[in-house]
Amino acid sequence: MHKSSRAARAAALGLALALIVAAVAATTSGAAKSRHHGSHHGSSNHHGISVSSEPFGSFNGQAVERWTLSNGKVTAKILTYGGIIQELWSPDRKGRKANVTLGFKDLAGYNSDAYIKSNPYFGAIIGRYGNRIAKGRFTLDGKEYSLDINNSPNSLHGGFEGFNRKVWKATEVPNGVALTYDSPGYNPATNTPGDGCTPSMPSTPPCTTGYPGDVKAQVTYTLDRGNNLRMDYNATTTAPTVLNLTNHAYWNLAGEGSGDINDHQLQIKASRFTPVDATLIPTGELRAVASGPFDFTRPTAIGARIRDASEQQLRFGRGYDHNWVLDKPTPGALTPAARVHEPSCGRIMEVHTTEPGLQFYAGNFLDGTLVGTSGRAYRQSDGFCLETQHFPDSPNRPSFPTTVLRPGEVYCTTTIYRFATDRA
Repeated sequence: MHKSSRAARAAALGLALALIVAAVAATTSGAAKSRHHGSHHGSSNHHGISVSSEPFGSFNGQAVERWTLSNGKVTAKILTYGGIIQELWSPDRKGRKANVTLGFKDLAGYNSDAYIKSNPYFGAIIGRYGNRIAKGRFTLDGKEYSLDINNSPNSLHGGFEGFNRKVWKATEVPNGVALTYDSPGYNPATNTPGDGCTPSMPSTPPCTTGYPGDVKAQVTYTLDRGNNLRMDYNATTTAPTVLNLTNHAYWNLAGEGSGDINDHQLQIKASRFTPVDATLIPTGELRAVASGPFDFTRPTAIGARIRDASEQQLRFGRGYDHNWVLDKPTPGALTPAARVHEPSCGRIMEVHTTEPGLQFYAGNFLDGTLVGTSGRAYRQSDGFCLETQHFPDSPNRPSFPTTVLRPGEVYCTTTIYRFATDRA
């Protein structure tokens, strides 16, 4: 994530232009809303893409909205709570539409006791650090920082109160919505913990600092006529910090609540992965997939080898819960990462990203205690995640691509989910 000064200035200029566009859009959107007196906020249409919003309850006294992006074929519904992709409707080979992402019909589902206990992060923006940091500790510029231990013995997905538990501010932009959140960092002058440290929650050992630096984060969701749902992640910081943002959507291309995803044909553009220890922390090795159960270089059914008891890595994760090292001809370029095909209905999802890694998770810890949008219980392997990211525990692995962000630099990554069918 280090950049040359020229690249940093260019990125900063790009972010500034994006913010100007967002500000103009906010003014236009606000005017439209002031003229509309119904429960459904003003709608706009850019190049055949409709964008609208409506109330979706409240969280800790903060109003939550649901934004709907649609091109007539694909429809994405996104919450300002956690930036959650709550629904994604896509047609099959016969044109029949279905919701293909796991979630809940109302906000209460994302805050039930059962959900908080299992915490699957359905559809949410993950931050400040997607994936695990070993023992909730890392050192940056000679100072150690401590985080919530919320996935013992490690810190996972930003701690107990990560970006997935925040209400983001929404601004309409052409073909989509920009979500922003100001994340407070550790204040050494007052010894006040920042995001990533929740003193009110049990953590052993307890955290004291959280992440350094005040971070301004923006995630922009847009949809185009080619059925591409695009996520642009941008952020700046006031002090050196580590940052690794992603989205934790669970997909089932046969339809949410339809059963397991074992027959989905998955291809990952990666010849290596990062093996883990028993606590799911990378060992530091970049291991060749070598035609074993981690080889998805050619389309392979997700369930074909998931129960291979001879593979220790599958025992550690109860299945697939690992980071693949993407084969990228140009580091940082937007390139294909994965493709998934559901043969019975013909739906296809392609993933493109600028990130170096992809966490493939096969829904191993879903246990039937959560009831989704369709009214059906979610059980093991009823959804899969393809989380574009930097590698887990990078702050403690100097050999991994850096996740350090410094003042004056701009964090800038992009991921696209493209939806199609085998008749397209």
